[in-house]
Amino acid sequence: MGDFVTPVAGVVEPISTTLVTDQGPVSVLRRVVVAATLESWLPFLIYGSLALAIPASMIVMSFVFAQRPSHRVKARRIPFESGVSQGPPHQQRYTISFYLTAMLFIVFDIEIVFLYPLAVVLNEIGWFAVVEFLFFIGILVVAYVYVWRKGALDWQ
Repeated sequence: MGDFVTPVAGVVEPISTTLVTDQGPVSVLRRVVVAATLESWLPFLIYGSLALAIPASMIVMSFVFAQRPSHRVKARRIPFESGVSQGPPHQQRYTISFYLTAMLFIVFDIEIVFLYPLAVVLNEIGWFAVVEFLFFIGILVVAYVYVWRKGALDWQ
């Protein structure tokens, strides 16, 4: 006979019941521990199975729906070296638009990342979080309108 402490109440309850199965007697405590372990690991198991199933299905579908040519053409027999080499590479300068767009993407992307933790605890914090959330969104909108009016998002 063992004791079982319930996690909620902290009460010690005696366990005297045993279940008889094909493999012999199994205590209720063992079943409770197995159920609690499965309950705590179930989200991870679901996530892991989806993380394996999605890429596996993509690979299988790429083989199932692949379109193969009916006969080999001459271009398939020639070795491919990732493009045509025409001597040394030319020095080409990038316009400032590429760098500006990359910097704007990084700034707005990082600001959006700050919204996720706030969205998770929005109900717990209450109206203060809603006001802060709207204020933060307002700052993002003002910054976006400023960048748009300056013409930073226009490609020429």
